[in-house]
Amino acid sequence: MNKFVFGLPVTGIILGTFIAILFGVNEGYFKDYIAHGLEKNAKVAQIQDSAEKASYVAKEEEKNWRYFQRFHFHSTGIGSMSLALLLLLCLVGAKHGTMKKIAALSISIGGFLYPFVWLFAAVYGPSLGRSVAKEKFAIFGYMGGLFLLGAVLTLILVLIDFEGSPFEKTASKELRS
Repeated sequence: MNKFVFGLPVTGIILGTFIAILFGVNEGYFKDYIAHGLEKNAKVAQIQDSAEKASYVAKEEEKNWRYFQRFHFHSTGIGSMSLALLLLLCLVGAKHGTMKKIAALSISIGGFLYPFVWLFAAVYGPSLGRSVAKEKFAIFGYMGGLFLLGAVLTLILVLIDFEGSPFEKTASKELRS
C-alpha cells in the first residue's frame, strides 16, 4: 500500500481535529454563521407567526450546529477506523494484491470523503434548507458505502487469508479452552 491510502485518513483526522479547535476558539462564529444563513432561508421567510418562526429557527439552529459537529465526529472517528483497517489489511498476504488495493482505496477514499456531506450540509443548510443541502451533496454521503465496502472486503480477505494459518489454529485452540 502506498502513502496516499494512509495520507487521506490522517488528513481527515487533522481536519476533524482542526474544526474542533475552531469550535473551542470561536463557537460563536459558527452559530452566527448559521443564524445569518437562516435569515436568507426561504422557508423561514414564509413563516408569518413570530412565535412559530422563533421556534422553527431555534430548532434549525440546533440541527445545523449539530451538522458541523458531525463533520468533526465522522472525520476523526472514521479516519481512525480507516487507519486501523488499513493496518489490518497490511497483514493480508500478497496473493490478494488486487483485492487489497481495492479494499484500501475504498476505505481511504470513502472514509475521507463521507464526512464532507455533513460539513457541506452545515455550510449550505441554513440558507438552502437542510434537506436540500444534503441532497445537493449526496455524493459525499454515498462515500460511506464505499468505506463500508472496503471494510467488508477487508474482513473477507482477513478471514480467507488467516484460515488454516498458525494464528487461526492458536486462536481457535485458546477459544476452546
